[in-house]
Amino acid sequence: MRRRGRPPGTDRGAAQTSARIRAAAIALFADQGFHATGVAEIGAKADVQRGALYYHIGSKQELLWEILRDYTRLLLDDAERIVAADADPIRTLRELIRSHVELIVAHRRTVAVHLRDADALTAERATDLQRLRDRIQRLWQDAIDAGYTAGLLRSADHVVTNGLLGMLNSLSFWYRERGAHSPAEIAEILTETVLSGLIAPGDNTKG
Repeated sequence: MRRRGRPPGTDRGAAQTSARIRAAAIALFADQGFHATGVAEIGAKADVQRGALYYHIGSKQELLWEILRDYTRLLLDDAERIVAADADPIRTLRELIRSHVELIVAHRRTVAVHLRDADALTAERATDLQRLRDRIQRLWQDAIDAGYTAGLLRSADHVVTNGLLGMLNSLSFWYRERGAHSPAEIAEILTETVLSGLIAPGDNTKG
């Protein structure tokens, strides 16, 4: 889609401006919500004039889509990398949990926007985002299915997959940077908690 307004002076300058706009939007959306944030506020926080702002974002709606799309693709790309390693199912599940926790912590404000404001997307963009989310969930389900088929896990019910992802996503609401545990420690605690209920009796797999 061609942007409105004057084109930027350099590719590097355009990239830097776009990054400022996106960072400003994420901060404002996370703090006060998508609907309560005006385009002018985003421009002011990013120190970008209105004409240049519209060149870079097209619309507030499209900016929200790009933020949520790029974050979800990060999750998807790392999940695909982990599954492609073709490790045993328990190790794969451990790595998926660790990756998810670390990415949520690194992008927790975007996650908060995702959980609260994803329904503000247009029907078309909401469908696009759901397709990406479905691909992530399919990778997790495949890993759990593989563990169940191998006799390593008690269940492969979709409720387990949905509940696990929901629990991990909620991390963005309670994680504190100066808390008692690092992201790696949180991932380990959650992994042990989940696997203690999922690992089949008699299996002592530690990954």
